[in-house]
Amino acid sequence: MSSQRATSLTIETPEGVEFSFELASPVTRSLAWMVDVAAIGVLTKAAGKACELLGHMSQDWATAIAVILYFAVSIGYGIALEWRWHGQTLGKRVMGLRVVDAQGLRLQLSQVVLRNLLRLVDMLPLVYLVGGVASFCSRNCQRLGDLAAGTIVARERSAHAPNLEQMAPAKYNSLLAWPHLAARLRSLANPQSVSIAVRAVSRRDGYEPLARIELFRELAEYFQSLVEFPEAAREGLTDEQYVRSVLRVIYGGRPG
Repeated sequence: MSSQRATSLTIETPEGVEFSFELASPVTRSLAWMVDVAAIGVLTKAAGKACELLGHMSQDWATAIAVILYFAVSIGYGIALEWRWHGQTLGKRVMGLRVVDAQGLRLQLSQVVLRNLLRLVDMLPLVYLVGGVASFCSRNCQRLGDLAAGTIVARERSAHAPNLEQMAPAKYNSLLAWPHLAARLRSLANPQSVSIAVRAVSRRDGYEPLARIELFRELAEYFQSLVEFPEAAREGLTDEQYVRSVLRVIYGGRPG
């Protein structure tokens, strides 16, 4: 922990790609959590209606099940949405925040589960006191769950598309011949990985040849793991050309 909190976190990948995150403040995170609390309250109330039916048979059983449902909904809410929405809950979407890996790697399900399970500790003893103190004392504004999972909460990056024509002109994008696969790729691609790919393409001439090959190989493998295009779409493309085609798909490019 550090008495001097950072407002941004800069990460450099092994291949030399450097990018930064603007860290979310404790206040902004609190506002996002208030939205989430409201959403959890609605879900819990709906679950409570079902428990009322059990109350006619056994009030003790109904109370016990209601308590279990509350914790299941409150923890499951964060896990389900942060995994499905690539690090966002409803509150984080409203406030423009996102959970990301502190090393700039792809966010893993195990990290999402761990940070949400430890939310029970961060909430002790009342109104998020432990988590709030940890966030204010941590240099990167991390609560205990973030410290254990190796995650940070950052402000969402600007949605402005890069000038791909200027960075990497191309006459034809073979991936767009399969629009249903292209749409699936857009929905599955992790925003941080896309950001790394954009920076890699824009700075490709500044890398050492071997580092450049390795970087685009890893990026191509990541995008191919999300959606497998037919061999005809990838035929003749180098890893770098494939990544450029992927970026055109994600940012809504069209073959020229």
